Amino acid sequence: MLKKVFMAPDPGRVRLRFAARAVLGIGLAVVVCGLMGQSLTGMVAGGLAALLALFTVADPTVRGQAVTTALLPGTGVLVLALAAELHAYPVARDLAFLAVVGAGVYARRWGPRGHSLGVFAFMMFFVGQFLHVTPVQLPELYAAVLLSVLSAAAVRFGVWCYERGRPAPAAPAAPGGTGLARVTTRQAVQAVAGAGFALVLGQLLSGQRWYWAVGATWWVFVNTASRGETLVRGFRRVLGTVLGIALGLLVAIPVDGAVVPSLVLVALAVFGIFYSAAVSYTWMMLCVTLLAEALYGLLGVLTPSLLALRVAETAVGAAGAMLAVLLVLPVTTHITTDAWIQRALRCVHACTAEAAARLAGSATADPAPRVAELEQLLGRVRMSVAPLVHPLNPLLGRKRRARSVLALLDDCAREVRGLVAVAADPEASHDARLAAACWRVEAAVEALTDGGSDPLHRPGEVPVEPALVHLHGLEHALADLAEPLRGAEAPSRLVGA
Repeated sequence: MLKKVFMAPDPGRVRLRFAARAVLGIGLAVVVCGLMGQSLTGMVAGGLAALLALFTVADPTVRGQAVTTALLPGTGVLVLALAAELHAYPVARDLAFLAVVGAGVYARRWGPRGHSLGVFAFMMFFVGQFLHVTPVQLPELYAAVLLSVLSAAAVRFGVWCYERGRPAPAAPAAPGGTGLARVTTRQAVQAVAGAGFALVLGQLLSGQRWYWAVGATWWVFVNTASRGETLVRGFRRVLGTVLGIALGLLVAIPVDGAVVPSLVLVALAVFGIFYSAAVSYTWMMLCVTLLAEALYGLLGVLTPSLLALRVAETAVGAAGAMLAVLLVLPVTTHITTDAWIQRALRCVHACTAEAAARLAGSATADPAPRVAELEQLLGRVRMSVAPLVHPLNPLLGRKRRARSVLALLDDCAREVRGLVAVAADPEASHDARLAAACWRVEAAVEALTDGGSDPLHRPGEVPVEPALVHLHGLEHALADLAEPLRGAEAPSRLVGA
């Protein structure tokens, strides 16, 4: 797991910038809240609002991100008011929480903006339970949310807008064959069912911290699109929480709420959340758990028994999500897996074509956005195939084929990144053999995605020129993909099991 997080490719240092900017933005938000006379409760609420503003907003353009960020405070104010006003009425509060869960998941059908607003709405209701917000506290918390979102926006769009000038690719939408609207509707129903289960059992475990179970159910559903993905995500959430608790016993408990060490711990946890989110859900959950422990330490309520309760509530929430996806309108993954693999392969070809055009002297060709898109698509492939490669999967043949597909796709991505790096060199020149090699890559991709059975071309002697070396490796990886993708037990035919 250490290698997966710290050795994973980070083109353009995007993950590093993402994490460093988060620490800066959240730190500024907390400082501003403190200077404005906010209490510790207000500063915690503000810091969490800033974290969400920096973490969840993922529109494809800077302008779209700014619009979504501007909409967050209004959503947060409404949900905080609902949570506070219903604080004294448990049944109404619980029903409202479940309604927010369903609406938040359903909002995904409106793309990244709907997803961001849905997550922010859920988390504001969650924060209301976390801080036991009452109507008397609302004015202070309104101010904290507004100040913090503005502070985060000032850092994101003013101080350090590294996206400007090189627009990030849009997060890949679910493949059209799955019917995004249908999937979001079914998942909304599943999320409400799972959250209802978690809410009831969570309250049996603790009348004070029951919302942890609902939160676990919610976050298991985020960014998943099938039964298999949700099951694996639930397992990883529990594992990350257990590891975080173990680390907290060694770090957070000895700190015992001391301000300076706790703030250092918070900063490290925030950096870890943002840096690991794209590559390891287990590591991200470890950091989330460490952040929660540091905050509870600052609030003066952190104890070993509280940490044990968090593990139990997390397990209940994950179980609720797993039962829901197994029993309530299950969504299988065999179609989506095949579609993600095909889209990744087509993106490989697009990257190659852009790099070749750049080497040929085109002033408009820019393969960098395509490389970023490829990384996102490969992330979706890994998530979709995760049930097959999970250590607990007893189907060894299918696991072996799935691992082979992932390894070869990673080989393709590595060769593409190398080719793009060569194309970025102003001294690199066009070679007439590039056009032929790119044509062969296109033919290989077409052969792999059209369902044919013809053998793929395998290049012969390794060339000397750097660009041709990477194209040679890319052709080999594509040719090797034919066996696991076309075999009788190809991953795209198995994941729905």
